[in-house]
Amino acid sequence: MRAPARARSAGLIAAAACLGLITSCGDGGARPEHSVSHATAGPAYTAAYEAGWREGRRIFEDDGKGGAVREVVWGGCVRRSLTARPRDVVDMDRGAWVLGCKQGVGGGAARLPPTGPVTRRAPDPDLLRRFRSWAAAQGEQQSARHAGRLVLVRLGTRDYDVELACTCTARSAKAEVRRLADAFATWWDGDDGDGTAWNLIVTDPTGQRLFTRALG
Repeated sequence: MRAPARARSAGLIAAAACLGLITSCGDGGARPEHSVSHATAGPAYTAAYEAGWREGRRIFEDDGKGGAVREVVWGGCVRRSLTARPRDVVDMDRGAWVLGCKQGVGGGAARLPPTGPVTRRAPDPDLLRRFRSWAAAQGEQQSARHAGRLVLVRLGTRDYDVELACTCTARSAKAEVRRLADAFATWWDGDDGDGTAWNLIVTDPTGQRLFTRALG
């Protein structure tokens, strides 16, 4: 039997109302379970840039234009990036963090976020070979024998760090790690002809940071 027209009309109206208010009809108005917060939305390099920009603004507010010279010209932002927090955000793209820091410490007038990843990593076996050759001639073979893969970590157009993997992993090897860093820093002239190197980062074979020291 067909339902009376009035009853069918009332049913259609009720169904439409439920569809129009689906969140309250279906789940009691609960928010979606997989909502993405503003802090985690967007590419990794954007999050790193924003964190660096906030740090740069803080430095500018504390130190003014004098801080800008220290952070931009003398590598302050690059060196801060090694200890900046939150670590997981900075390490997403340390070059983007440095860019944000530099722009923020300049007063924030030139806010130009990156449109892609900034950090570039490039192995340099020739540089490692040259270091080992120098070490052999200087009686530093014992230190240099722990040197493994060497990577140039480009943090922008000019700034970069040198990352040197070490075969030392045990706590008892801290002295060997330091001797390797000292030998490399003695050999290094502070500039490889293509930008400015600010830090030497000695890692274990898995990339875990063991020791850092300034270059130049």
